Order: sequence, then structure tokens, then C-alpha cells
Amino acid sequence: MTPIKKTFQYGAHTVTIETGEIARQADAAVMVNMGDTVVLVTAVGRKQAAENQKFFPLTCNYQEKTYAAGRIPGGFFKREGRPTEKETLTSRLMDRPVRPLFPKGFLNEVQVISTVMSANPDIDPDIPSLIGASAALSLSGLPFGGPIGAARVGYIDGEYVLNPTNTQLAESKLDLVVAGTAHAVLMVESEAKVLPEDVMLGSVVFGHEQMQVVINAINELKAEAGKPAWDWTPPASNDDLAAAVAAEAEAALNDAYLITVKQDRYARVDEIKTAVKEKLCGGDEPAWTPEEVKDALNSLESRIVRGRVIRGEPRIDGRDTRTVRPIQVRTGVLPRTHGSALFTRGETQALVVTTLGTGRDAQIIDALSGEFREPFMLHYNFPPFCVGETSFMLGPKRREIGHGKLARRAVQAVLPDMEDFPYVLRVVSEVTESNGSSSMASVCGASLALMDAGVPVAAPVAGVAMGLVKEGDSYAVLTDILGDEDHLGDMDFKVAGTSDGVTALQMDIKIDGITSEIMSNALAQARDARLHILGEMNKVIDKPREKMSDWAPTIIAFKIDPEKIREVIGKGGSVIRQITEETGATIDIDNDGTVRIASVDGESGREARRRIDLITADVEVGQVYEGKVARLMDFGAFVTILPGKDGLVHISQISDERVERVSDKLKEGDAVRVKVLEVDRQGRIRLSMRNVD
Repeated sequence: MTPIKKTFQYGAHTVTIETGEIARQADAAVMVNMGDTVVLVTAVGRKQAAENQKFFPLTCNYQEKTYAAGRIPGGFFKREGRPTEKETLTSRLMDRPVRPLFPKGFLNEVQVISTVMSANPDIDPDIPSLIGASAALSLSGLPFGGPIGAARVGYIDGEYVLNPTNTQLAESKLDLVVAGTAHAVLMVESEAKVLPEDVMLGSVVFGHEQMQVVINAINELKAEAGKPAWDWTPPASNDDLAAAVAAEAEAALNDAYLITVKQDRYARVDEIKTAVKEKLCGGDEPAWTPEEVKDALNSLESRIVRGRVIRGEPRIDGRDTRTVRPIQVRTGVLPRTHGSALFTRGETQALVVTTLGTGRDAQIIDALSGEFREPFMLHYNFPPFCVGETSFMLGPKRREIGHGKLARRAVQAVLPDMEDFPYVLRVVSEVTESNGSSSMASVCGASLALMDAGVPVAAPVAGVAMGLVKEGDSYAVLTDILGDEDHLGDMDFKVAGTSDGVTALQMDIKIDGITSEIMSNALAQARDARLHILGEMNKVIDKPREKMSDWAPTIIAFKIDPEKIREVIGKGGSVIRQITEETGATIDIDNDGTVRIASVDGESGREARRRIDLITADVEVGQVYEGKVARLMDFGAFVTILPGKDGLVHISQISDERVERVSDKLKEGDAVRVKVLEVDRQGRIRLSMRNVD
């Protein structure tokens, strides 16, 4: 029960990794404490692979417990429910750098779980979770090629900041997470405020250098507390099968990969595979099973495609390594939406729609750090028909949530402030065709749809996916990769930004890692592609439309004295309810006195504002008002000159002539013109009906 600990300084925070006391029945468990944010991370692997298992079943789960922040969950059941978007994204963040470090052929199920036990609202649990996943897998004895380190990098006042707090990130031009081994980078996820490529590359290099302290600490912990390595050996290669498959299929597959149309190519490849399986698996006693032949065919496909790229031959669709597929752009596609665009790049297509809403449409997010409202949403949908398949239509999967978040990061930097453009924005990307890089098509489509809706973005944004084929010391960086190139390649490197710089960068590596030289070349090649794509987009629309859609709400934003909010709302909301019912406008009022009036037609919004202006206006001495007699008294009449503001017209001020009885001249409800004579210190208003013309 005596825990073993390793403590080190990591930026401004002290990190402690502890094992040996909690969750001892897991293959490995660690508690990682980073500035009072504490996560419990466990790793468990099945000792035997499932029968007929054909892929590596790794699952990484990140879960937040509200007790970590001293809170009780909302809702009827008062317990945590399905994973939030934050939990899903962090689960993906844990999975991506550890998956490529398991050896090929290892098919035992592995599960890594990170549970947030204590939460400092200023320190995100994602970096501790990544560190914990690396440590747990390293200690478990599983055939894991780590450890890895992970770091968050900010960029404030021209300087890189290691593991900035959430408070610091509000001032930072960069929020980048990088993970890697001692020798190379494996994963990058970032959001930037239009930074040049050299700054982005420098941040990755900086983060990789700084994370070495994490790797060293985990290695020291493993030396003291690591479990014996599993007795696992990779399956032996079958050279006879590989030779037989190559003899039967290599020439035909080479020809098939000269077919540039995806569906036609897939059909021909399937024909070849079926014929080879029938020949090699036929007879009473076949030498190989259909699954073994299938795996050998897949390996042959990979060798053919990768070999052509390395030799500098044309790619699958006939392009060289730098050419972007043909681009087609159309805006205003849908008649009644607020903004829409159809972006097509080769066989990848996204129909993207922008919707404008009011403040009450903002997404309410109940996070560990507290509840807040998110005024910008970007959702990515990947229906099965976009790749010519069928499947159950369930909720968004991890991949869809991750791609939506990446696209959101890409356009976030160019959006206007709510003070300047008081609309809540929702962008939805419907991927209608896919053959690689649908997330980057969504970025391009989102930029176009926002401009089509009249959203004053700072600049158009485009994105491109880069690939890598690396054999020994030889490598080739591919621009605008196809689905097959993504599947058979070594890297998925997505870069989005404006003509001036990068706004989002995501990288996933399927090999041991890549060097800064390869990343630098990929960034430079991606910039050329991005500028080309922006040029094609700008031919159709290069700035936001001056006039918004007739179907979009009109929002009028202004400020009132916070002390008068109560008067606008009225008792039990009676005043604001009356205004909304009579004008048809929607009214939102913030605590600082900001008022936002939304209406489908401008006239109702202007009428609602006029009424609010009257309610909040101050009575001016000497000013003439159109009023209404509220009630009669023996000594005069009370006249309403503004909503909630009545003044007294003394009987002597009703007429130039002597008035015996007030009722001789006035009755309740009469419209009258009155002049303000005085407003005393108690706010009492004295009026006159004499000489008001």
C-alpha cells in the first residue's frame, strides 16, 4: 500500500505521478496531480485476443466527475450522464498518440480510463490525462512503445508559454497540445489567431523539447514500479502467401490504381480480390484462409500505392504531390436558410449552412469550471451515403464530434465579437461526398456560408489535408490527400487558415513519429495549397454580403442604465412581456444593461426599442410631452408622460382661464400635451398644459 511517487516541475506547475495504492487490480493505475487537478488513469489489457479479431481494439475513455469541482450534477437523476463533447474530445486526444505505439499484429483489447478526481478550474485535466495514459501503459507490461510526453503551449507577447492556465489562454494567440516520444512528435491539436507557419512549427518544437522531463519521470517510475513485460511475440510473416498473392494480383492491382474515379476503382479492386481469394482458397484443403489472403492483399495494395509515391510516379488520381484537386464553389444554394454554400473538391463535397440566432439560442455548457454560454457552434455530419454505404443513423460519433471541433477552431479566429455582431451562430456541415479531407472541405464551406449569411468575418478561411509516405530515409509529402492515401499513408496533417496565417492545425502520425524537417516541409506545402484554395473561393465570394437574408433575424443592440433594467422588465415580467407580445420582437437583457432586440422584420424591432427608450428616458424640464390623463383629482390631474412616469397638472395649470372643476376640462384617458415645469429631489414631476404650443 506504499505509493511510489515521482515529482517534477512542469512550467509553472508541480506535477506528481503516483502509483501502488489505488486501483491495484488494474494492470496499472496512476494518480497524476498537476496544480490540484488530479486524474486517476488506469490501463487494462485482455490476456488473450478475441477469436477472429482483425483490428486493434484500443479504447480510451475520459470522464469528468462533478464532485471534482465540488458540485452536484443537475437534472432529475443527479448523476453524470452520457459523455459531453469535452469528454469525447479528450478521449480522442488520449487515443491518438498512444495508438501508433502498439506493435502491428497486437490485437488484444486494451482500455485506458482517465477519471477527473479533483479539478482546479484554471488547469485543464487533458494534459494530466495524457501523462497518466502514458504512465499507466508504460507500467502495465503491455507491448507499448512509449512512454510519451504531452504539453500545452501558449503564445503570449511573442513568447512561448509552457502549460498556460485557462486565465493565460484568454490572452494567448495560441492553444496547442503536442504529444510525442523522446525522439519525435506523434500528435498535434491546436487553435491559433492567424499565426505564421514558423511560429506554429516553433511551438511544436518547443513543446516537444519541454515534454522530455515527463518522459524521463515516467521512465524512472517504470524502473521502480513497472510490471514484467508481457510474453507476446508478433505473428510471423508468411512469405509464401505474400509471393502467391503478388503473383496473382500485383499486375492487376497496379492497373486498377490507375483508375482515377473512386467508385470505379473500388469496384475493380473488389473484382481482383474476389478472384484471388477464389483461386488461393479453393479446393478441399486450401493452404490459406480467406482472411489470410485478404490481409496479404491489403499489404500488397499498401506496397503498390506507397511505392509509386516514393518513386515520384503519379498518385492514385493522376496528380503530382503538390496539386490540389479541382474545386467548385457555389453560394446561396438553399433559398430559406440564412447562408449556405456548396464546396466541392474532387470527390469530396460539403453542403454547409449558417443560421443566425439570438442570445437565448446560445449553447448552455455545464462544465467542471462552471456553466457558461457558447455563442458559436459548428456541427459536422457524415452520413453513410457520402461514401456509398449503408449503416444505422445514430447520434454523432467521436469522429464527427472531433471533425466539427477542428472546423470550429479553424474559423473561430476570424469571427466578429458579440459586441460588434450580436448574433449567435450555428454552422452545420453536411458531408454529401467523401474521398478524403471532408473536415477541411467543411472549413472552406463554413467560411463561404458565413460570408453568404453576411457575417462580418475578418478574412476567408480555407483548409487542406496533407499526407506522408515514409520509407527509410525517403519520404514524400502529399497535398490534398485522398481517402486511400490517408488509409495507406503515415500521416494525416490538417492545416487551416487565412492568407496571412494559420488558425488551426491537427496532426496524427501512424509511425514512430516525424522530425521537424518533415513538418516544416508539410507546413510550407500546405500554405501553397491553402492560398490556391482561397483564390478559387474568392472568385465566387471574397467578402461578407452587405445585406443579410430576408429570413434572418434583425438584431438591434444598445445599452441602458443597469438601474433601469427593473423598470423595463416590470413586476413579474409584465412590461417586457407586453412589449414582446405587442411587437412580436424577442428581447434579451444582460446584467450590464446590454439590450438585444431580435425581430424578423425591422419595424417591430424599432418599435420595441422605441418603447424601451421611453421607459428608460429621463424627464427633462422644459420638454413638451404627449401624455395621457391617468386619473383626476380635486386639485388637478395626473398625466402619464412616459411609461411608469406620471406628473401632476395642478388645476391652475390646466388652462389660461379659471377652471372650477377639473372634470369640466379633462376626463381619464384624454390625450394631452404638457410641459415639464419641475422635477424635485424626490422625483415628483410638476406639469403644465398652458402655453405648450
